[in-house]
Amino acid sequence: MDEPFDEPTEVLLRDLVPVAPRVHVVGRIVSVRRREVTRRTDGGRQALLGGLLSDGTATVRFSWWDPPREGIERGTILRAVGAEVREFRGRPELVFTWKTKIGPAGPAELPRLDGDRLPRRTVRELRGGDEGFRLEVRILAVAAKPVSVGEERRVVYEGLLADGTGVLAFSSWSDHGLAAGTAVSIAGGYVRSFRGRRQLVLDEGSRLARIAPEGLPEAAELQRRPPRPIAELEADGGGELAVIEGMAVGLLPPSGLVQRCPACRRLVTSGLCRVHGAVAGVPDLRARIVLDDGTGAATVAAGREETERLWGTSLERARELLREVTDPSVLEEQLAEAVVGRRFVVRGSATCDDFGLTLTPESIETCEIDLDTAAADLAGRLARER
Repeated sequence: MDEPFDEPTEVLLRDLVPVAPRVHVVGRIVSVRRREVTRRTDGGRQALLGGLLSDGTATVRFSWWDPPREGIERGTILRAVGAEVREFRGRPELVFTWKTKIGPAGPAELPRLDGDRLPRRTVRELRGGDEGFRLEVRILAVAAKPVSVGEERRVVYEGLLADGTGVLAFSSWSDHGLAAGTAVSIAGGYVRSFRGRRQLVLDEGSRLARIAPEGLPEAAELQRRPPRPIAELEADGGGELAVIEGMAVGLLPPSGLVQRCPACRRLVTSGLCRVHGAVAGVPDLRARIVLDDGTGAATVAAGREETERLWGTSLERARELLREVTDPSVLEEQLAEAVVGRRFVVRGSATCDDFGLTLTPESIETCEIDLDTAAADLAGRLARER
């Protein structure tokens, strides 16, 4: 990168607008990917970096034409003068061209965020891409996890936090000294989302402080969450420590006895793994249960242990049955007979995509139907819909 240089007045990323002239910004590379594109003018190949840039007030996409050959690592802080601002899907995007002067910057040059001035948000209000807010939450769990970043071994701290409105996963590359049960104020960080599942990302620029837990429920209460309507959970994009209750109305294939790749655990179809090709599959049990609560439907992806318990049939016994009947669909029908029509309370993590809401369960419990209460609830819904 070029050497540092004098710069005009900076613009915060949250203040970018597509109609602005060339701007001067300072930000940290959140993610980056290098590729080559074909020039329309002469058909030659040209290097292009694309990714996300953050300054603590917002996170925006950027495109960097003809970047340094040595590459740019995630976490690098840079200063860019003369960047163009364009629009991508209704949001501003930065473009670094040959006219843009780019130099290194340090953490002290990032905008200083006054936590008390940042708007306070609740967990439920947060959406993917949100930044520049303050949270007051209780830490439910935190653990250190060794990971490999290229050839480097690092530690990431992962866990769950919550307030009275919801539960959120978080990750941090810095050790902020968090402990389960403590109440903290968090300023700085951003929310990313994968398949509707949100996560708060913290770094060395995030500021955390212990606070009095006034207004925050105890950790045990936050973890004992009552069932939520499926439609409401889906509208929120899923979440952590989700609880739903409903009737099993069907199974999605493939359920029952399946084969998994010994390397990646993906399903094997006709002896083929979509990643590793031809493999000798490893037998496993699973049940993709469709649960309906009257407001919507969700898929519960039960693994071997839960499937054995709900079915009353072990993996070994299922393999014996398959040798007797030779048709896997017969086993799936037997599993459906054991599951469909029963009412369950499911606790776990929920994700949402184009196919709807899916829960990876931590527990699945059978519950009895209170006919009087169910009838009263139905009558109340019908009355409201009139």
